[in-house]
Amino acid sequence: MRRLLAPFEALEAARGTLLPWAPVFVSFGIGAYFAAPAEPGPVVWSVAGLISMTCLLLASLGPPLLRVPATAALLVAAGLLMAIWRAQSLSAPVMSFRYYGPVEGRIVAIDRSFSDQPRITLDQIVLARTPPDRTPARVRVALHGDAVQDAPLEPGLRVILTAHLSPPEGPVAPGGFDFQRLAWFSQLGGVGYTRTPVLTLEPAAGGAALFAFRTRMRLSRAIQAAIPGQPGAFAAALMTGDRSPVVSATNDALRGANLSHLISISGLHMGLLTGFVFAAVRYGLALIPPLALRLDTRKIAAVVALMAAAFYLMLAGPNVATRRAFVMVAVMLVAILANRRAISLRSVAVAALIVLAIEPESLVEPGFQMSFGATVALIVAFEPWAKLQPRIPKPLRPVAMLLLSSLAAGLATAPIAAAHFNRIAEYGLIANLLAVPLMGMVVMPAGVIAAVLAPLGLAQPALWVMGQGTAFILWVAGIVSGLEGAVQAVPTPPGAVLPVLALGGIAALVGRRLWLRGAGAVLVLTALILWAGADRPALLIAGDGALVGVMGDQGRVLSKPKGAGFVAQSWLEDDGDLAGQDAAFARGGAEAVRGEWRGQFGQHPLIHMTGKTAPDRAAAFCAEAVEGTLVVLNGDWPEGAARNGCDVFDLRRLKRTGALAVTQTDGGLEMTAARDVAGDRIWNRKGRGRPGARVAARQ
Repeated sequence: MRRLLAPFEALEAARGTLLPWAPVFVSFGIGAYFAAPAEPGPVVWSVAGLISMTCLLLASLGPPLLRVPATAALLVAAGLLMAIWRAQSLSAPVMSFRYYGPVEGRIVAIDRSFSDQPRITLDQIVLARTPPDRTPARVRVALHGDAVQDAPLEPGLRVILTAHLSPPEGPVAPGGFDFQRLAWFSQLGGVGYTRTPVLTLEPAAGGAALFAFRTRMRLSRAIQAAIPGQPGAFAAALMTGDRSPVVSATNDALRGANLSHLISISGLHMGLLTGFVFAAVRYGLALIPPLALRLDTRKIAAVVALMAAAFYLMLAGPNVATRRAFVMVAVMLVAILANRRAISLRSVAVAALIVLAIEPESLVEPGFQMSFGATVALIVAFEPWAKLQPRIPKPLRPVAMLLLSSLAAGLATAPIAAAHFNRIAEYGLIANLLAVPLMGMVVMPAGVIAAVLAPLGLAQPALWVMGQGTAFILWVAGIVSGLEGAVQAVPTPPGAVLPVLALGGIAALVGRRLWLRGAGAVLVLTALILWAGADRPALLIAGDGALVGVMGDQGRVLSKPKGAGFVAQSWLEDDGDLAGQDAAFARGGAEAVRGEWRGQFGQHPLIHMTGKTAPDRAAAFCAEAVEGTLVVLNGDWPEGAARNGCDVFDLRRLKRTGALAVTQTDGGLEMTAARDVAGDRIWNRKGRGRPGARVAARQ
């Protein structure tokens, strides 16, 4: 009996040190929600609520040996309930039809699309002949052609345009990134594009949120006017969060050098800004002996730094990464006010709990995973640094500390970045060693000084210094990303790899017992082995029939050299393939003419037909085709036409399945549908609108 109780006694004895594990158990509940094959119903809510109440009683009033297990179960159930509530609370209309016509709305966001075009997000939407209960809360429209010329991109401006809109699309391959889920949590009910001019209906309205947005864009334009070119766009993104002027070539260079984290306002920027303000206030007060001797300058500096962080949050916009960074910094500054250690695993755990409580969906986002992974790794790495530091000569200590921090953060975030972005920057450590110190010692301080001096009209010298720093960082990114072998592509791991890897990494870093750290190392090794053995689908068919990809000896062969670019790039990246779409099309020597591509999938002839006449051409082809021929169309098979042994993947069939992955087995063809893998979730359910809306919208 004593042996059975030993684990519970050990947990009770260690209860005071278990706070860092609290967000892990909350993550179990949130992760269970997002991994569920179907949307949890009232039965699940009721059971989770009952478990929560029971465990709360046990944790507070139950036997001491049961309190830690009860608290763990409570956190899991609470995580599940938080995720359910969050998803339900964001319920908003999602388009169930394609729409072409006038779109009226208010500009609430400005950024760039996948094709590097300006893009606006609108709210307060009005669509022609569409009732309010069918109208999305927000739509996002990319501006092409004439729409870009003199487009009134002013925050809060009410505009009207003629646009093509459609519902957010599901994964481009089974198990792939689910844009529908992201759109649901952003209340984005429609996406599309326009080629016509954007016309102003009403001037920008008031409101605190839009005031911050307008201020952000005004400052962004001022910074770009003072610092020309992409260095100015980079500086504007750092200080205001406006990434719309940053072109895709700059993003690619930063990504290839593992410096893309510098352009997205995150914990690094918030930490550098608040750290500079904290140091400037504290050392500034130290220069005034009467104040330094009578006041707690450390706490005064913490309050001023917290105010600076809050202003930075307001200015940069309440996006997920910025909010997360603010919470992390705020927890650490409040710890200083409470006479606690500012940087510790406990403070990181508290910050993670707050972020997960506010936005449970951030758990599945790379920003959350990388931010907290890097922070935990840095804290753990600096424990031995305290013992090692006295043995290093003083002039070399800053370099050694920078090397250690870059190495620790890089090792912690590299697997996460590779899993999400399918690439590893081989020379990322070198680029970070050159760029990050400049960011902390020159760029961010110059930006803060420019902000302080701007009301006096004296910001130009500081902005010039900032521009020199951002230009150097971009130069480093261009040089490093252009080196041979700078980027290594990796395939997308199976779904279980990242959770197992994260759990193993946390156990190895945070665990206080040797056996727990050993178990964590085993989990990490297991995840890497599963990743290395991952198989990619032999045949992929796009959900709209616009593209086909067959795995060959040289990589995936695509059926089109252009068009469906996002799908093509996603497939190739998931394969761990750096080739472009045109290069992938040229592989394999398949026969291709306009609107028709013929290849081979195992023993099955494969043909992909596109264009308005594709259905009729496919019917004529199947009249003489070999038994077992696979035919993919981006249209509907003609009514009454005989298939004659062709296995047809037409638009009608693909609408039911979504994108398809096909493998060949001894028993024939095995197909996996994206809709089946995604499950029946609140963000992809059909029937969210009344029948006939598609017809009405087109009239």
